[in-house]
Amino acid sequence: MRANDLYELFSRQVADYHIADDIDAPTHNPYPADSYEHLLWVKSHIDTVQWHLEDLVRPDDVDPVKALQLKRRIDRSNQQRTDMVERIDDHYLALYANVKPQPGARLNTETPAWAIDRLSILALKIYHFSIEAQRGDAEHRARCQAKLDTLLTQREDLTTAIDQLFDELAAGTRIMKVYRQMKMYNDPSLNPMLYKQSK
Repeated sequence: MRANDLYELFSRQVADYHIADDIDAPTHNPYPADSYEHLLWVKSHIDTVQWHLEDLVRPDDVDPVKALQLKRRIDRSNQQRTDMVERIDDHYLALYANVKPQPGARLNTETPAWAIDRLSILALKIYHFSIEAQRGDAEHRARCQAKLDTLLTQREDLTTAIDQLFDELAAGTRIMKVYRQMKMYNDPSLNPMLYKQSK
């Protein structure tokens, strides 16, 4: 898949979520369960739900107990997001496994999956700024349209950069190296606040 295909899949998932616009509504993943596209759809759904979880915890008058429940759910969502990114990177590790690095091949600052993660979040931003650019008074609409225009330029640049990364990985002029995430905050064996309380 090229980057524009990835973006279109993310955009379809975001639009599908907003039919119900409910963090607990089931997603209607249209792809076979063993397909790469299915994985991408799940990743996008996690991002979309987390976007709205973050909204729910923002009001000043949110019930403290509910806020804590939302925070715990956001933590779990962050872990799911990271797990999905690593599964996407597994796809690319397999895809480029037989590519021999060329002399002078360079490392990239991020893996394909983390670049794709940014594209998924960008689809969410574009969706919501498109709404905001049509809402409110003229000043609000103009301000949001200016930001939307920047996001659309960013989409062009990011999709181009992702495609260039794919091409260079396939040609062996870039090296894909994956470092698994070392998250400590939700690991009871690593987070001092968690392992101290179990003593």
